[in-house]
Amino acid sequence: MKRGTVIVIAKEPVPGRVKTRLQSEFTAGEAAALARASLVDTLGAVQFAPATRRVVALEGEPGPWLPPGFEVVKQRGGGLDERLAAAFEDVYDGTPMVLVGMDTPQLRPELLGFAWSGYDAVLGLTEDGGYWCLGLRTPDPRALLGVPMSTDHTGRDQLRRLLALGLRVKILPTLRDMDTPRDAAYLADEFPSLRVSRLYRRLQHAAHPGLLFEQALGGTARVVATGIDGRTVPSLSEVDRWTAPADDVDRLALSRCEGPVLDIGCGPGRIVTALAERGIPALGVDVSPRAVSLTTSRGASALHRPVQDRLPGEGRWGSVLLMDGNIGIGGDPADLLRRCAELVRPDGLVLVEVDPDDDLDDVTPIVLRSSTGRRSTPLPWARVGTRALIRHARTTHLHPTEDWRTPHRAFLTLRRTA
Repeated sequence: MKRGTVIVIAKEPVPGRVKTRLQSEFTAGEAAALARASLVDTLGAVQFAPATRRVVALEGEPGPWLPPGFEVVKQRGGGLDERLAAAFEDVYDGTPMVLVGMDTPQLRPELLGFAWSGYDAVLGLTEDGGYWCLGLRTPDPRALLGVPMSTDHTGRDQLRRLLALGLRVKILPTLRDMDTPRDAAYLADEFPSLRVSRLYRRLQHAAHPGLLFEQALGGTARVVATGIDGRTVPSLSEVDRWTAPADDVDRLALSRCEGPVLDIGCGPGRIVTALAERGIPALGVDVSPRAVSLTTSRGASALHRPVQDRLPGEGRWGSVLLMDGNIGIGGDPADLLRRCAELVRPDGLVLVEVDPDDDLDDVTPIVLRSSTGRRSTPLPWARVGTRALIRHARTTHLHPTEDWRTPHRAFLTLRRTA
């Protein structure tokens, strides 16, 4: 297309407003960053495409991602069909126009170097049933208005509409949109030099641990905890047990509790729920919004809050629980025990599930690894056995009173002293 206009239809890459389907594996900020990288790749290709004008039809505001040489027009209209039709009308200068989306960063300049001779329209389909490119010699709202958008048959419907208007249509190669995490993985493998591909690879190995934990609780991915060396830590990877009702060992531990009870790192709430069923007042706290939601959906009480923040009933709890290895939270067992001593009442009880290895005292961070291929940044954590925990407790106002275990789990009970 030696003479004419290339239009890029785009959204400002704002977290929460773009690439929401990527948020099954990425945060809203990460999804927006991927969208921005995809847009930059697309604009880079268009910058070198043969054309006399380059225009961005934009929803939102332009940012530093916009290269020189591009005009900007605001999108107008309601649905996508209306906005596409308006973009053609607003940009038309008497020469042919080709409109592309921001979701095919693998676009190459030569794909837009076709000849219009013998054709009235151009269409490039996508693998998911949509299209990545639409070209018109002249704007015609009839070519777009009423065509169903964002379906698995949008491309077919668009082609039928063009043909129904008697237009001669040139078909361009089929491309793959980047809409889902699977699409992003495909692009990273097949087009590794793209900006979006490089960002994807970085994000794969730098996920926020909280995001992967949310995925595990939501059942969208299997997640395991490992040491930095990659070896699985089984006791920190038992999501199925955490989401199930309290088992016999849990109930044995809870039989030692004195109400009211605070469960630190309550997860999906099996412990708080079991306490409530016994008629014991209990509250869970967790930094995971999904964990708190799952707990409250069971009819139990929970707060979305770190343990170091101000909590209800400080100094008045009968028992504080650190189940499922939660003594590891923050990577400093002594500091966490001191916080628990602040939370319980005088002579209150702190019940800690420890590692079955009595001498284990490992404060090496852990890494969460997802079945989707993502790996978290290191998460400060500690794994301690009974003897190690007793050593840590010496710096606190907690005195060990009972050490007990079952074949696969171990516990230590401490009481607050003056």
